[in-house]
Amino acid sequence: MTIDGILNLDKPRGKTSFGVVALVRRLSEERRVGHAGTLDPEATGVLPVLLGQATRLIEFLAEGTKVYQAEIELGIATDTYDATGKVTRRCDVSSLTREQVATVVSSFSGFVDQVPPMYSAVKHKGVPLYRWAREGVELPRKARRVELSRLEIIGWHLPLLTLEVECSKGTYIRSLAHDLGQKLGCGAHLKNLVRLKSGPFHISDAVSISRLEDAFRQGYWAELVYPMDTAVLHLPMMTVDEDSEKAITNGQPALVTEGEVSASLYRAYSRDGRFVALLRYDAEHGYWKPEKVFEKRSKT
Repeated sequence: MTIDGILNLDKPRGKTSFGVVALVRRLSEERRVGHAGTLDPEATGVLPVLLGQATRLIEFLAEGTKVYQAEIELGIATDTYDATGKVTRRCDVSSLTREQVATVVSSFSGFVDQVPPMYSAVKHKGVPLYRWAREGVELPRKARRVELSRLEIIGWHLPLLTLEVECSKGTYIRSLAHDLGQKLGCGAHLKNLVRLKSGPFHISDAVSISRLEDAFRQGYWAELVYPMDTAVLHLPMMTVDEDSEKAITNGQPALVTEGEVSASLYRAYSRDGRFVALLRYDAEHGYWKPEKVFEKRSKT
């Protein structure tokens, strides 16, 4: 069968993001399958999985804003920054108030420099940090600038603090939990994490693995697949005529009259509504260059 599209999956606890991709590849028999944004094995929630030609749009979903619900346990720090690690510190937090914690939480709002945890997939000399960590090696890591655009306390029951976090690509919620504990002076770790939103995809519409497996068994899988242009609906669109479509399909630049150009990158559709390409405007020459071209494929 031919599948060009996106699945909004609810990753279960204990399964890796790669494991979900492998399952989708087996069920769909589609060779090209990828995901947009890794979730830790113990985390759950929205995992967009792209199939076929849609895999060429992974970067646009990966760059999108993420929203998480993070349950943080105050007073216990671990070496992995989450509940799977060894306890490195314990502290009495009974005197902490919600107001004190709220003040510290708000200090992380905006752009912050965040150091990735040792137990992460960031690589050093081609080897993931978590492999070095398992050998007992602690390596210096470069801080990365991330944006925490919204931090909201939605649960408070000591020692547990629940936050809803809206953030940019590359944010480690485990590091946020750890850094929060450091700043409070009591230590903390991430106890539970759910990704509520990734780009245009929301947990309320996410499909469980069991439902996905049933959909492929029963033959209604196509109902669960979003069109691949869902990944780029934030970009402006244009419609191209047959001559321009032919040129674009052959990888050639095209002259398109679409009025005022409001962005450098556009979605291009044929007259019959088919998603043809992403086009980049060349202001110097006044034409549109094909950035990504999608072939017309019949579904079987």
